[in-house]
Amino acid sequence: MMVQEFAPAKVNLTLHITGQRDDGYHLLDSLVMFASVGDTLTLSAAKNLALEVDGPEAPSVPIGGNSVLSAAEMLAPSKGALLRLTKTLPVAAGIGGGTADAAAAYRGLSQLWGLPSASPTPSTFNHVAKLGADVPVCLFSRTARMSGIGDQVEFLPDLPRLNAVLINPRTPVSTPDVFNLISSKNNPSMTGVPDATVAQGDFVAWLATQRNDMQQAAVTLAPIISDVLSALAETTGCQLARMSGSGATCFGIYPDAHAASKAASAISQAHPDWWVQPCTLGDGA
Repeated sequence: MMVQEFAPAKVNLTLHITGQRDDGYHLLDSLVMFASVGDTLTLSAAKNLALEVDGPEAPSVPIGGNSVLSAAEMLAPSKGALLRLTKTLPVAAGIGGGTADAAAAYRGLSQLWGLPSASPTPSTFNHVAKLGADVPVCLFSRTARMSGIGDQVEFLPDLPRLNAVLINPRTPVSTPDVFNLISSKNNPSMTGVPDATVAQGDFVAWLATQRNDMQQAAVTLAPIISDVLSALAETTGCQLARMSGSGATCFGIYPDAHAASKAASAISQAHPDWWVQPCTLGDGA
Protein backbone atom coordinates (compact mmCIF):
# COMPACT_ATOMS: atom_id res chain seq x y z
CA MET A 1 0.00 0.00 0.00
CA MET A 2 1.17 3.51 -0.84
CA VAL A 3 -0.28 6.83 0.31
CA GLN A 4 0.54 10.28 -1.03
CA GLU A 5 -0.17 13.55 0.77
CA PHE A 6 0.25 17.13 -0.43
CA ALA A 7 1.65 19.56 2.15
CA PRO A 8 0.65 23.04 0.93
CA ALA A 9 2.40 26.23 1.96
CA LYS A 10 0.60 28.04 4.78
CA VAL A 11 0.25 31.78 4.25
CA ASN A 12 -0.60 34.08 7.16
CA LEU A 13 -2.54 36.84 5.44
CA THR A 14 -2.76 38.53 8.84
CA LEU A 15 -0.90 37.81 12.07
CA HIS A 16 -1.88 39.78 15.16
CA ILE A 17 -0.03 39.14 18.42
CA THR A 18 -2.63 39.65 21.14
CA GLY A 19 -0.79 38.61 24.29
CA GLN A 20 1.70 36.31 25.97
CA ARG A 21 0.98 33.58 28.50
CA ASP A 22 2.91 33.09 31.73
CA ASP A 23 4.59 30.04 30.18
CA GLY A 24 6.00 32.20 27.39
CA TYR A 25 3.65 31.10 24.58
CA HIS A 26 2.37 33.96 22.43
CA LEU A 27 -1.31 34.44 21.74
CA LEU A 28 -2.16 35.01 18.08
CA ASP A 29 -5.07 35.97 15.87
CA SER A 30 -4.38 35.09 12.24
CA LEU A 31 -6.21 34.54 8.98
CA VAL A 32 -4.58 31.64 7.16
CA MET A 33 -4.92 30.40 3.60
CA PHE A 34 -3.17 27.50 1.92
CA ALA A 35 -1.38 27.66 -1.42
CA SER A 36 -1.38 25.59 -4.58
CA VAL A 37 2.39 25.09 -4.10
CA GLY A 38 3.88 22.80 -1.47
CA ASP A 39 5.78 19.67 -0.58
CA THR A 40 4.72 16.09 -1.33
CA LEU A 41 4.99 13.18 1.08
CA THR A 42 4.82 9.59 -0.19
CA LEU A 43 4.32 6.88 2.44
CA SER A 44 4.62 3.12 2.07
CA ALA A 45 4.68 0.11 4.36
CA ALA A 46 8.00 -0.87 5.90
CA LYS A 47 9.28 -2.77 8.92
CA ASN A 48 11.09 0.22 10.39
CA LEU A 49 10.51 3.97 10.33
CA ALA A 50 12.71 5.77 7.81
CA LEU A 51 12.73 9.13 6.04
CA GLU A 52 14.19 9.95 2.64
CA VAL A 53 14.24 13.49 1.25
CA ASP A 54 14.54 14.64 -2.35
CA GLY A 55 13.48 17.68 -4.35
CA PRO A 56 15.06 21.09 -4.99
CA GLU A 57 15.07 22.12 -1.31
CA ALA A 58 16.26 18.77 0.05
CA PRO A 59 19.79 19.93 1.03
CA SER A 60 18.32 22.28 3.64
CA VAL A 61 16.20 19.64 5.38
CA PRO A 62 17.49 18.14 8.64
CA ILE A 63 16.86 14.42 9.08
CA GLY A 64 17.50 14.29 12.81
CA GLY A 65 14.59 15.81 14.70
CA ASN A 66 12.58 16.15 11.51
CA SER A 67 8.92 17.10 12.04
CA VAL A 68 7.74 14.23 9.81
CA LEU A 69 9.38 11.67 12.08
CA SER A 70 8.03 13.45 15.13
CA ALA A 71 4.50 13.08 13.78
CA ALA A 72 5.07 9.38 13.16
CA GLU A 73 6.38 8.83 16.66
CA MET A 74 3.41 10.67 18.15
CA LEU A 75 0.92 8.51 16.24
CA ALA A 76 2.44 5.07 16.83
CA PRO A 77 6.04 4.86 18.03
CA SER A 78 6.28 1.11 17.43
CA LYS A 79 5.11 1.08 13.80
CA GLY A 80 7.25 1.29 10.68
CA ALA A 81 6.93 3.13 7.37
CA LEU A 82 9.09 4.52 4.60
CA LEU A 83 8.43 8.22 4.14
CA ARG A 84 9.75 10.03 1.09
CA LEU A 85 9.52 13.81 1.31
CA THR A 86 9.82 15.77 -1.93
CA LYS A 87 10.80 19.20 -0.65
CA THR A 88 9.94 22.23 -2.79
CA LEU A 89 9.29 24.83 -0.06
CA PRO A 90 12.25 26.66 1.50
CA VAL A 91 12.92 25.97 5.17
CA ALA A 92 12.64 28.53 8.00
CA ALA A 93 10.57 30.62 5.61
CA GLY A 94 7.39 31.59 7.48
CA ILE A 95 5.10 29.48 5.30
CA GLY A 96 4.84 26.43 7.50
CA GLY A 97 6.90 24.04 5.39
CA GLY A 98 8.00 21.76 8.22
CA THR A 99 4.66 22.13 9.95
CA ALA A 100 2.71 21.23 6.82
CA ASP A 101 5.00 18.22 6.34
CA ALA A 102 4.24 17.05 9.89
CA ALA A 103 0.51 17.46 9.29
CA ALA A 104 0.78 15.53 6.01
CA ALA A 105 2.62 12.74 7.82
CA TYR A 106 -0.09 12.60 10.47
CA ARG A 107 -2.82 12.32 7.82
CA GLY A 108 -0.96 9.87 5.61
CA LEU A 109 0.22 7.57 8.37
CA SER A 110 -3.26 7.46 9.88
CA GLN A 111 -4.44 6.07 6.54
CA LEU A 112 -1.45 3.77 5.99
CA TRP A 113 -1.70 2.29 9.48
CA GLY A 114 -5.50 2.04 9.50
CA LEU A 115 -5.92 4.54 12.33
CA PRO A 116 -8.99 6.78 12.70
CA SER A 117 -8.88 9.92 10.57
CA ALA A 118 -8.43 13.14 12.50
CA SER A 119 -11.58 15.17 13.09
CA PRO A 120 -11.61 18.95 13.64
CA THR A 121 -12.32 18.86 17.36
CA PRO A 122 -10.70 20.74 20.26
CA SER A 123 -9.16 17.49 21.51
CA THR A 124 -7.53 16.86 18.13
CA PHE A 125 -6.21 20.43 17.94
CA ASN A 126 -4.80 20.21 21.46
CA HIS A 127 -3.19 16.87 20.68
CA VAL A 128 -1.41 17.82 17.45
CA ALA A 129 -0.42 21.24 18.82
CA LYS A 130 2.29 19.32 20.70
CA LEU A 131 4.02 18.99 17.32
CA GLY A 132 3.95 22.76 16.78
CA ALA A 133 1.60 25.73 17.09
CA ASP A 134 0.67 25.69 13.39
CA VAL A 135 0.02 21.95 13.07
CA PRO A 136 -3.69 22.17 14.03
CA VAL A 137 -4.51 24.51 11.14
CA CYS A 138 -2.21 22.65 8.74
CA LEU A 139 -3.81 19.30 9.56
CA PHE A 140 -6.88 20.21 7.49
CA SER A 141 -5.29 22.78 5.12
CA ARG A 142 -8.43 24.88 4.93
CA THR A 143 -8.90 28.64 5.09
CA ALA A 144 -9.23 29.45 8.76
CA ARG A 145 -8.93 31.92 11.56
CA MET A 146 -6.46 30.55 14.08
CA SER A 147 -6.14 31.98 17.55
CA GLY A 148 -4.91 31.21 21.04
CA ILE A 149 -1.53 29.53 20.68
CA GLY A 150 -2.73 28.01 17.40
CA ASP A 151 -5.00 25.48 19.06
CA GLN A 152 -8.23 27.36 18.29
CA VAL A 153 -9.25 26.98 14.65
CA GLU A 154 -12.37 28.37 12.97
CA PHE A 155 -12.79 27.36 9.32
CA LEU A 156 -13.81 30.10 6.87
CA PRO A 157 -14.38 28.05 3.72
CA ASP A 158 -16.24 30.53 1.55
CA LEU A 159 -13.85 33.47 1.43
CA PRO A 160 -12.62 34.37 -2.07
CA ARG A 161 -9.69 32.52 -3.54
CA LEU A 162 -6.74 34.77 -4.24
CA ASN A 163 -4.09 34.93 -6.95
CA ALA A 164 -0.70 35.51 -5.39
CA VAL A 165 3.07 35.44 -5.71
CA LEU A 166 5.23 34.03 -2.93
CA ILE A 167 8.84 35.17 -2.61
CA ASN A 168 11.59 34.01 -0.29
CA PRO A 169 14.97 35.76 -0.63
CA ARG A 170 16.86 32.70 0.62
CA THR A 171 17.39 34.26 4.04
CA PRO A 172 16.29 32.04 6.94
CA VAL A 173 14.66 33.82 9.87
CA SER A 174 14.42 32.42 13.40
CA THR A 175 10.90 32.67 14.79
CA PRO A 176 12.10 32.90 18.43
CA ASP A 177 14.49 35.70 17.47
CA VAL A 178 11.63 37.61 15.85
CA PHE A 179 9.40 37.18 18.89
CA ASN A 180 12.20 38.41 21.15
CA LEU A 181 12.45 41.65 19.19
CA ILE A 182 8.75 42.49 19.39
CA SER A 183 8.22 45.14 22.03
CA SER A 184 4.42 45.09 22.18
CA LYS A 185 2.86 41.69 22.90
CA ASN A 186 -0.66 42.97 23.63
CA ASN A 187 -2.15 44.21 20.38
CA PRO A 188 -5.73 44.33 19.03
CA SER A 189 -7.28 41.26 17.44
CA MET A 190 -8.60 41.23 13.89
CA THR A 191 -11.75 43.26 13.43
CA GLY A 192 -14.66 42.88 11.02
CA VAL A 193 -13.61 39.59 9.43
CA PRO A 194 -15.60 39.44 6.15
CA ASP A 195 -18.24 36.82 5.50
CA ALA A 196 -18.74 34.61 2.46
CA THR A 197 -20.45 37.31 0.42
CA VAL A 198 -17.42 39.59 0.20
CA ALA A 199 -16.01 40.39 -3.23
CA GLN A 200 -12.32 39.82 -3.91
CA GLY A 201 -11.48 43.53 -4.04
CA ASP A 202 -13.31 44.26 -0.79
CA PHE A 203 -11.63 41.30 0.87
CA VAL A 204 -8.17 42.54 -0.11
CA ALA A 205 -9.10 46.06 1.01
CA TRP A 206 -10.03 44.62 4.42
CA LEU A 207 -6.76 42.68 4.59
CA ALA A 208 -4.90 45.94 4.03
CA THR A 209 -6.41 47.33 7.26
CA GLN A 210 -5.04 44.39 9.27
CA ARG A 211 -1.43 43.60 10.25
CA ASN A 212 1.45 41.21 10.63
CA ASP A 213 2.85 42.18 14.02
CA MET A 214 6.04 40.22 13.33
CA GLN A 215 6.95 42.05 10.14
CA GLN A 216 8.90 44.99 11.53
CA ALA A 217 10.96 42.81 13.88
CA ALA A 218 11.73 40.41 11.02
CA VAL A 219 12.84 43.31 8.83
CA THR A 220 15.21 44.38 11.60
CA LEU A 221 16.76 40.91 11.58
CA ALA A 222 16.69 40.51 7.79
CA PRO A 223 16.51 43.89 5.99
CA ILE A 224 16.25 42.10 2.64
CA ILE A 225 12.57 41.52 3.50
CA SER A 226 12.02 45.22 2.74
CA ASP A 227 13.51 44.66 -0.71
CA VAL A 228 11.12 41.78 -1.32
CA LEU A 229 8.11 43.83 -0.24
CA SER A 230 9.20 46.70 -2.49
CA ALA A 231 9.72 44.36 -5.44
CA LEU A 232 6.19 43.03 -5.05
CA ALA A 233 4.61 46.44 -4.51
CA GLU A 234 6.23 47.78 -7.67
CA THR A 235 4.77 45.11 -9.96
CA THR A 236 1.73 45.90 -12.07
CA GLY A 237 -1.54 45.02 -10.40
CA CYS A 238 -0.22 44.26 -6.92
CA GLN A 239 -3.10 44.88 -4.50
CA LEU A 240 -1.25 44.09 -1.28
CA ALA A 241 2.29 43.08 -0.30
CA ARG A 242 2.97 41.67 3.17
CA MET A 243 5.20 39.22 5.00
CA SER A 244 3.85 35.77 5.96
CA GLY A 245 4.37 34.38 9.44
CA SER A 246 7.75 35.21 10.92
CA GLY A 247 9.29 35.63 7.45
CA ALA A 248 11.22 35.90 5.35
CA THR A 249 8.66 34.80 2.73
CA CYS A 250 6.40 37.59 1.52
CA PHE A 251 3.30 37.49 -0.62
CA GLY A 252 1.73 39.78 -3.17
CA ILE A 253 -1.95 39.57 -4.07
CA TYR A 254 -3.16 40.22 -7.64
CA PRO A 255 -6.57 40.57 -9.33
CA ASP A 256 -6.06 37.56 -11.61
CA ALA A 257 -3.71 34.71 -12.44
CA HIS A 258 -2.23 36.50 -15.47
CA ALA A 259 -1.11 39.49 -13.39
CA ALA A 260 0.39 37.17 -10.75
CA SER A 261 2.26 35.11 -13.35
CA LYS A 262 3.59 38.24 -15.07
CA ALA A 263 4.78 39.68 -11.76
CA ALA A 264 6.48 36.43 -10.79
CA SER A 265 8.29 36.27 -14.12
CA ALA A 266 9.52 39.86 -13.83
CA ILE A 267 10.78 39.39 -10.27
CA SER A 268 12.45 36.08 -11.11
CA GLN A 269 14.35 37.74 -13.93
CA ALA A 270 15.45 40.62 -11.71
CA HIS A 271 16.34 38.37 -8.77
CA PRO A 272 17.28 34.90 -10.08
CA ASP A 273 18.61 33.87 -6.66
CA TRP A 274 15.21 34.32 -4.95
CA TRP A 275 12.58 31.60 -4.62
CA VAL A 276 9.57 32.95 -6.54
CA GLN A 277 6.28 31.10 -7.09
CA PRO A 278 2.94 32.26 -8.52
CA CYS A 279 0.05 30.41 -6.91
CA THR A 280 -3.54 30.51 -5.78
CA LEU A 281 -4.58 30.78 -2.15
CA GLY A 282 -7.74 29.44 -0.55
CA ASP A 283 -9.83 26.30 -0.30
CA GLY A 284 -9.46 24.24 -3.43
CA ALA A 285 -6.29 26.04 -4.43
